[in-house]
Amino acid sequence: MSRRFLAALGIALTLGLAAPSQAADAPTDPQRRTSWGLYVDSREAYDMKTGPGGDAVLLVDVRDPVEIMFTGFTDVVDVNIPFMTADRSRWNDKKNVFQMQRNEDFAPAVARALAARKLGKDAAIVLMCRSGGERGAPSAKALEGQGYERVYVVVDGFEGSTVKDGERKHWRLVNGWKNAGLPWSYTLNKAKMAPQDGAPQ
Repeated sequence: MSRRFLAALGIALTLGLAAPSQAADAPTDPQRRTSWGLYVDSREAYDMKTGPGGDAVLLVDVRDPVEIMFTGFTDVVDVNIPFMTADRSRWNDKKNVFQMQRNEDFAPAVARALAARKLGKDAAIVLMCRSGGERGAPSAKALEGQGYERVYVVVDGFEGSTVKDGERKHWRLVNGWKNAGLPWSYTLNKAKMAPQDGAPQ
């Protein structure tokens, strides 16, 4: 075998170590799909980050830091880069909550997080929101057209899906990072949290 072939094989195997052995199914809702078509559940995301090749994976929590403060955090995450943040000066009458606004620094912050870890655009980027739905795919779509090769969405998110019936209807107990028994706590890692004063990460 030629040296060129062996080198190419070695690179392919190295990159393969950071890929999950089995991937989650694509979401049925087209709005929750991405151009990469790469989806993992929380357990697969954990295995990607903590297994062989995990240093070449960037695991990003895309939730608002205030949300994280009340719902919990996993220190397995590399960095918190919110895709949307609550604007306390505006109210959403339809949902009866503060208006959410898009973080315009999201894509640049992802690029900075990769550079800080000496990772290139071929690295696996794994994006996790609360439930895998409202911010998972949209945050991935914010990275489209920028040369990234592998952007994954955690389809069940940090808190998972809601119970549909019974006493605990609407509670997030179905799946997700917390319900999979993966490590998490209410203690935040300040070094990994998004800055709150608008300063670059």
